[in-house]
Amino acid sequence: MRVSSARGAGALVGVTLALTLVGCTPAGAGASADPAADGRRAAPPVAIPVVASTNVYGDIVERIGADRVDVVSVISDPAQDPHSYEASTRTQLELSKAKIVVENGGGYDDFIDRMLRSSGNSSADVINVVDVSGKVAPSGGELNEHVWYDLPTMGRLADRISAALARVEPADAGTFRENAKEFKDELASLQARTDRIKADHGGTPVAVTEPVPLYLTEACGLVNRTPAAFSEAVEEGEEVSPRTLRDTLALFTGRKVEALVYNEQTAGPQTERVKQAAEDDRIPVVSVTETLPAGQDYIGWMTANVDALQSALSR
Repeated sequence: MRVSSARGAGALVGVTLALTLVGCTPAGAGASADPAADGRRAAPPVAIPVVASTNVYGDIVERIGADRVDVVSVISDPAQDPHSYEASTRTQLELSKAKIVVENGGGYDDFIDRMLRSSGNSSADVINVVDVSGKVAPSGGELNEHVWYDLPTMGRLADRISAALARVEPADAGTFRENAKEFKDELASLQARTDRIKADHGGTPVAVTEPVPLYLTEACGLVNRTPAAFSEAVEEGEEVSPRTLRDTLALFTGRKVEALVYNEQTAGPQTERVKQAAEDDRIPVVSVTETLPAGQDYIGWMTANVDALQSALSR
C-alpha cells in the first residue's frame, strides 16, 4: 500500500525526534555506558568443575547440577574391572582443577585421595559416599563398600551434592535443591518397588558372585546363601579354593537358591563355572555391573536391575 506524501513527512519528523531523544538519553538510563560491562553480564556463567570416581556418581552430579556443572568421571567403561583401575596423569590434572570431588570411599577408589593430595588441590570439597551412607563394617566382618546399590544412601548423597554445588554457586541453590528433590522422588518410587518384592518374595535364598548387589538384594528381602569365602575371593581377585568352589556349585545342583546375581565386570573362569551351573539347572541369572552401562542414567539402570530381579523371582 502506498503512503501519501503528507503522512510520509509526518513519519520522517517522528523518526528524527525519536533519534534526537535517544541521543539525549543519559548514560545509565538505558544501555550501559560501558559496553565491556554489558559483555561481561551477557557471558554465560562458568560451569563448576567436578570429578567423580565413577560414572555412577558423575551421572548423579549431572542430574542435580544440570548445565551448571562440568563433570569428569574417571571410571566409565562398563567392560572394565574398577578394582584394577590405574589412574592417569589426566586424572590428576582434572583433580587439580576440581571444585568438588565425589569418591566412593571404603577402600574402593583410594587412588582419588592419593592423586588429589599430589595435585596440590587442598580446597576441593570432597564427598566420600561411604561416609555419607553412615555404614560401617559389621563386627568381625568387612564393610560392603558398594553403597551405590543402596537407594537411601543415594538420596542422602543427592542432598550432599546439592549443598556442595550451592556453596560454589549460591545463586543457583534453589535449582540444585529442586533437582535433588526430583531425583529423590524417583528413588522413592524405586524403593516402593523393592518393598513390594520383599512383601512377595522375602526370605527367598539367592547366590551372588561377589558382594556388589547385596544392598539391593537385602532391600528386596532376599537372603544371600553364597559361601563368604567364594564372594570375597572373587572381589579380591584371588583364587577360589576347590572346596569353596564345590560348596558354591552345590547351591545350584541342589536348587538351594532361586537366582544368581552375577557381576559382569569381574568375570573369570570360576565365576563362569558358577554361572554355567545355574543355567544348567535353569536357575535365573541376573547380571549386574559396577558402573553405568552405556547410554543409561542411574535411575534407568537401577530400574532395570529391579525389573530383572522381579522377573527372576517370578519365574
